[in-house]
Amino acid sequence: MTTPALLPLSGRRIPALAPGSSSFSHHRATLRLSEKFILLLILSAFITLCFGAFFFLPDNSKHKRFDLGLEDVLIPHIDSPKGSKHVAGQMVIHGQGGHDENRHREEEESLRDKIRADHERALQEAKEKLQKSREELQADIQTEKNKIIDDLKKKDVGPKPLPPVPMPKVVGVNDGEPSEPDVKEKRNKIREMTKHAWDSYRQYGWGHNELKPLAKKGHSTNIFGNSQLGATIVDALDTLYIMGLHEEFKDGQEWIEQNLDFSVNAEVSVFEVNIRFIGGLLAAYYLSGQEMFKLKAVQLAEKLLPAFNTPTGIPWAMVNLKSGVGRNWGWASAGSSILAEFGTLHMEFVHLTYLTGNPVYFQKVMHIRKLLAKMDRPNGLYPNYLNPRTGRWGQHHTSVGGLGDSFYEYLLKAWLMSDKTDTEARKTYDDAIEAIERHLIRKSNGGLTFIGEWKNGHLERKMGHLACFAGGMFALGADGSPDDKAGHYLQLGAEIAHTCHESYDRTVLKLGPEAFKFDSGLEAVAVRQNEKYYILRPEVIETYWYMWRFTHDPKYRQWGWEAAQAIDKYCRVSGGFSGVKDVYSSNPSYDDVQQSFFLAETLKYLYLLFSSDDLMALESWVFNTEAHPLPVLHLGNITLPGSEAAQQ
Repeated sequence: MTTPALLPLSGRRIPALAPGSSSFSHHRATLRLSEKFILLLILSAFITLCFGAFFFLPDNSKHKRFDLGLEDVLIPHIDSPKGSKHVAGQMVIHGQGGHDENRHREEEESLRDKIRADHERALQEAKEKLQKSREELQADIQTEKNKIIDDLKKKDVGPKPLPPVPMPKVVGVNDGEPSEPDVKEKRNKIREMTKHAWDSYRQYGWGHNELKPLAKKGHSTNIFGNSQLGATIVDALDTLYIMGLHEEFKDGQEWIEQNLDFSVNAEVSVFEVNIRFIGGLLAAYYLSGQEMFKLKAVQLAEKLLPAFNTPTGIPWAMVNLKSGVGRNWGWASAGSSILAEFGTLHMEFVHLTYLTGNPVYFQKVMHIRKLLAKMDRPNGLYPNYLNPRTGRWGQHHTSVGGLGDSFYEYLLKAWLMSDKTDTEARKTYDDAIEAIERHLIRKSNGGLTFIGEWKNGHLERKMGHLACFAGGMFALGADGSPDDKAGHYLQLGAEIAHTCHESYDRTVLKLGPEAFKFDSGLEAVAVRQNEKYYILRPEVIETYWYMWRFTHDPKYRQWGWEAAQAIDKYCRVSGGFSGVKDVYSSNPSYDDVQQSFFLAETLKYLYLLFSSDDLMALESWVFNTEAHPLPVLHLGNITLPGSEAAQQ
């Protein structure tokens, strides 16, 4: 008997059926024997044939099912050979041992072909499904890519600028000229003083932040860092323009265009740079229409934005213009930011949003307002210190002078600048002034109204020169005050103006000291040596101007002229103007600094005091705390981006 051939099929081996037995040839040979044996042989052959069929038939139990792991799926699709049946998921072929080998091979080949065809068909279907899924996935990915690209394009383009600000009427040197010859003469004198201050700076301190008029060289302080940013140039520009000093204005414009660079490694005061530089550049833009000034203001504002990266959004006092790293003054209470500093950004930042369409500036200052509105205030008063990390008040010290002053000023001016539509700012201002009246404003024994300072639960009867601006603020806010108290606040402004004039009049030089007290029998007089200096400050003259505009009482022009004469007599030197160290001394020494705010504020307010009211009309302009005029925003139907109305 031959060994069955082994045919591979999917890793399994199936035995092939053997051919018939070789005993057939043996029977043929025996037929040649005698006939007597024929019957016996036939019988033997028959028996042998029967037993051979029994023993040599293939073992059907060896026909295993095709275990491909797919039999339950594939087998039903296979056409069973005739005479076969399905048993428990396998196919059993019945037949006799005489079926030839070719038939079985054909059946096996047919079976393999069908299985292979089913494999190929299933594989093709799987490939098609996979390809479809891949295409769908790629389409989804491309959709997301397109969305991201569109978003980036929108960010790159930025918000569209809003319509141009309706420019108030810009006036030149011949506008605002007073009709009275003596007033005109006084105004011309102020203009000459301004030219002396500017020409001295132009000659001895050009490009430096400020001037040392005695040493006749440049000067700078830590509020501007270690770089020369031309603070006096930027601060003086709008004063030069208003006075009609156009050649001087042009020189300043050219320096700014060619030299003013904010990409410097300098740590600057956010507050001072905002009110002097951004305010000055914006005012120069509005007055002259030169686009360069606006672009410079926006560049600088971007450099200040990292200062707001604090846990509370209350900005640091200082920021490095190059690195963006911020910090607070080392002397401030418990690492706090200063109320007057972070609260004196609103006017400039709202104008930046209005001019650029970028909501970030508006959002930064509105966040500060919202945060303060949620905080408890001792006796309704705003302490001067707030920690930008914790959001808690520092030392309970409240002042309308240094550290607090311009915070209250900007609440009122936010309302005025919005064309009196920012009622939230007005309400916050009214509430703050009510608390100030209740706790800080008193009358001295001599009848002088003053604004004291609240320290740790008690009132200190001392008023600073900086607080003298409040007389003008009360007058400016009289219109629109609650409960028809306009007359009351105008009167309060007049009383503060009178007290501050007394602080000037009671000195030898007729210039006011840095701070003055109202106790121990002394009134409106400085006691400490370190409070007797005068550094060309503008606040008293600022109040004179506002009181003149609202009352036209001639005493305010007279008081202003007295101050102008004292400045020209005691502060003027060959190299400009200098502050003095003791206003009670007939032979004072100089501090040798010509402050940039002397040109920005003091001389400007004096010039406006002796001009007619149509020069920088208060219906059209609002002055920032550095006396830089910004136009009232008649928004109409325009909504500032980033405001609550814009988000609804």
